Amino acid sequence: MSSFLFQTLKSRVTLIVGLGIFLLTASLVVASRRTHELSPASASARNTPRMIAGPGRVEPSSEDIKIGSELSGRLKSVNVEEGDAIQRGQVLAELENADYRAQVESARANVIAKQAVLRKVINGARRQERDEARSSVNEAKAVTENAKSELHRRQELFSAGVVSREELERYAREADVAQAKYEAAVQQHALVDDRAREEDQSLAEADLQLAQAQLDEAQARYDKTFIRSPIDGTILRKHHRSGESVSNSSTVPDPVLTIGDRKALRVRVDVDETDVSKVNIGQRAYVTADAFGTQKFWGHVVRVGQQLGPKKRPYRRTYGKGRHQDSRDTG
Repeated sequence: MSSFLFQTLKSRVTLIVGLGIFLLTASLVVASRRTHELSPASASARNTPRMIAGPGRVEPSSEDIKIGSELSGRLKSVNVEEGDAIQRGQVLAELENADYRAQVESARANVIAKQAVLRKVINGARRQERDEARSSVNEAKAVTENAKSELHRRQELFSAGVVSREELERYAREADVAQAKYEAAVQQHALVDDRAREEDQSLAEADLQLAQAQLDEAQARYDKTFIRSPIDGTILRKHHRSGESVSNSSTVPDPVLTIGDRKALRVRVDVDETDVSKVNIGQRAYVTADAFGTQKFWGHVVRVGQQLGPKKRPYRRTYGKGRHQDSRDTG
């Protein structure tokens, strides 16, 4: 079997068939033209249209869209019911997401910490730290000058034979220690007072970028716990309710809702493969339904399927005692 779609022409048809999804029979009228001469007996039937009929299904022009969750979990709430009108971006359902929200807050706090580290690297030491380092330099300088002065006095006394060599060497060592402490204080002050090194700033910036990426990732996971509508439309089917578990398995689809845009309806019709070549886009067709008797709803073919479907099993439908009509099982 193959299938084709046709669009209804009258706007009022939308109001009628929009009340529900039901099976119907669609008949496509195709004019059969011959390229060779016909016999006189068939000349009168030369322009007689041929009827191609098949069972069909009314569906939204958007087709049925099954909305599922990208994450496995338990549904915290399903906010819509069948028949509700919905808008693009509207939250239709929500998963239990307290753990995902906590991950977002943790990642956001880490970003704030990394931002502080970067500012510290760029700004360098505080004014109080700079003043303290400068005071240490001045103190070490004074100690060094005092040690050198004492060493100079001991050298003069040693030359006069007043002090021993051991005492002179002790003051010499103290002067050397004082000089070393002074040089260390100068280096520490230069480190505190200097600008941040390029590599230190680059490392801090990289840490911040990593933290921001982790926040974006956590936020994306959290956003996936909200199931939103991709279109303006209507809830056609509600597969799960609050408290039920859903799966994101790719092998076994587990939709939460089925939605569609019913502003424009189409009919998907199954025709026999031997009649597919007689169906063309743009041809007029009409739909009939048991609920409306012999009333015809006219439309036109908008798409012809490119893939054959399974054969339909024939069955016999009874209308009353002694009356029956052959049709096909629409599955």
